[in-house]
Amino acid sequence: MVRVAIVTGAGTGVGRASAIKLSEAGYTVILIGRRKNKLEETKTACNDNAVVLPMDVTRETDVKKCFEMVKETFSRIDVLFNNAGTFLSSKTIDEINFTEWRQVLEVNLNGMFLFSKYAFTLMKNQSPRGGRIINNGSVSSTTPRPGSIAYTSTKHAVTGMTKSLSLDGRPFSIVCSQIDIGNADTPMTKGIQAGIVQADGSVKKEPTFDPEHVANALIHLVSLPLDTNIFNMTIMASNMPFVGRG
Repeated sequence: MVRVAIVTGAGTGVGRASAIKLSEAGYTVILIGRRKNKLEETKTACNDNAVVLPMDVTRETDVKKCFEMVKETFSRIDVLFNNAGTFLSSKTIDEINFTEWRQVLEVNLNGMFLFSKYAFTLMKNQSPRGGRIINNGSVSSTTPRPGSIAYTSTKHAVTGMTKSLSLDGRPFSIVCSQIDIGNADTPMTKGIQAGIVQADGSVKKEPTFDPEHVANALIHLVSLPLDTNIFNMTIMASNMPFVGRG
């Protein structure tokens, strides 16, 4: 039986590393993202054991078509990695316009809702039933940075979504987990390496780590049987100013 995984935000960073590892583990990987050229690069790294689907994760019609294709072609989905995300430059709430706020919510929360909704539907009705939904929560799901109210709000909401999916999925062998990532070395964290505002107002460089380690953690998670789960995992640069007072 073909094992199928969907990875959103698969063009770069954690998404690309995870898609490659899933492909190496024998999954056919559906690569979701906005930039076709980046997805094609990921597909090549997956030894072409992947399907490229450029799309906007906030468009329900596109998400629905994605799952119709998966159902028609493969009859099932085994893993969904909700990884796509966006953020704003550091701003306090008075400096953020409503359009910017909604843009972050659309991608980080509504996109995750849509993919989870259609994955849940397919997992619930396929045979054998069940599957695994894994959400990228970020360490911001518990601890904000200064000037990150939009991003932090969405990541706190992701935690609630993970808990609700985990609970609602129990009767259908649908298992949900959250990976909270801190300072993986990706295009999103280039500013962190140059220097970023700290809680005391100072600007400091912060350490990062190879996103391949996130992908390795993901592979361990999906290797577990559906009666076993790592509900929440934090993987981070060991010396980042996150634990305690920094």
